[in-house]
Amino acid sequence: MYIPKRYGQSRVDSCPFCRKTATTKNKQQVPVCYAHKTSILKDLTCFCGDYLELKDGKFGIYFNCTNCGNINIKKALEMNPELGEEPKTEEKTESKPKESKDKKEITITSDEADLNYS
Repeated sequence: MYIPKRYGQSRVDSCPFCRKTATTKNKQQVPVCYAHKTSILKDLTCFCGDYLELKDGKFGIYFNCTNCGNINIKKALEMNPELGEEPKTEEKTESKPKESKDKKEITITSDEADLNYS
């Protein structure tokens, strides 16, 4: 059974850091989401122990190992599962909303809303 391709569905890049749909590229020309635009992909290693060299070709990003040859980005990320953790280049700070002591809850009826906010 033949199912025709639809426009835009033949290739969907995902962010290597969070697995969301990639919408932009970082300094290394790796497709990433907007939240990881400043993140840099650290050095990845192959199964043989050699470092992988990042390359950009006609069909997208791939890696080259001097012993094993070319490896696609999906296999390279599977070989390095520690990349799925949050990158160390970004610093996340959680800010908790401060509650002031003089806040009061005000209930306004529909009759008062016309007088106060018109």
